Amino acid sequence: MKYSVIVPVYNRPDEVDELLESLSNQTLKDFEVIIVEDGSVKPCKDVCDKYADILALHYYAKENSGPGQSRNYGAERANGEYLLILDSDVVLPEGYLSAIDSSIRHQASDIAAFGGPDAAHPSFTPVQKAISYSMTSFFTTGGIRGGKAKLDKFYPRSFNMGIRRDVYHQLGGFSKMRFGEDIDFSYRIVEAGHKTRLFPEAWVWHKRRTDFRKFFRQVYNSGIARINLTKRHPGTLKLVHLLPTIFTLGVIGCLMLFGFVFCALALLPLLFYSLIIFIDSSIRNRSLWVGLLSIPAAFVQLMGYGLGFIEAWWKRCILKQDEFQAFERTFYK
Repeated sequence: MKYSVIVPVYNRPDEVDELLESLSNQTLKDFEVIIVEDGSVKPCKDVCDKYADILALHYYAKENSGPGQSRNYGAERANGEYLLILDSDVVLPEGYLSAIDSSIRHQASDIAAFGGPDAAHPSFTPVQKAISYSMTSFFTTGGIRGGKAKLDKFYPRSFNMGIRRDVYHQLGGFSKMRFGEDIDFSYRIVEAGHKTRLFPEAWVWHKRRTDFRKFFRQVYNSGIARINLTKRHPGTLKLVHLLPTIFTLGVIGCLMLFGFVFCALALLPLLFYSLIIFIDSSIRNRSLWVGLLSIPAAFVQLMGYGLGFIEAWWKRCILKQDEFQAFERTFYK
């Protein structure tokens, strides 16, 4: 068997149903699916049973230990030459596996790890589309994550990531980091001398968070993870990682200037940026409402990350706390 699809799940049976349905519609059939239930209160066993006669599906339930360790649990039981790591909140176009297989055979037979971009499905809610825009747009720095135009070297992310099984086991899989564990693994892959590559044709529909509060927490934790990753992998902090923090400080500066001198000109940079987001997102999504929602989504994406980055920088770099002492809740024991 060539491919093993590994999906950690925590309380998301409905999402698993959609993902498994999209897997059952793949044009390439040489794969198995490994679902790892990570201590869920709402298990997806019944959902998996629906597809038992359609897919080569293996369901495992275990105590909660986080997505990284659940992926490792699945990898230990996988048979495929390549392990495909997916999040439970993605849906695959029918040519997803074929695109990966074609890319490996014709372009990248020597590649150890790879990944693809993500997009918003037409059925997504306006808020989900706005959040997706903020995470994939050049104007929010999100565009560097999965597109062709890169400001930094490509590192696969766990929502859409593939790796040769021998390399996975050689490097010990994912660490116990709760946030940023996929980038940590990607860094270790590259540091070990292996090649990675973006497969633009192997894209997924990615639902992400369903409201701005959850989205803020997600990107805030990503900002924290960036400092922890920099401590683990010196030299990996790039200019693009600093942009959300610069943006955050700029927004705070504009608001303080407006508050102190009541000068409307202080808000012009924020209004101009909001107008750019509104126009670009409205065109891309063909919706003025999604374009309007993309304004708060963009500010949440940048400022959430920036604030998390600042807190982590203060605790890790100024107070000199170690990663477990500073952010105990962001690591699994």
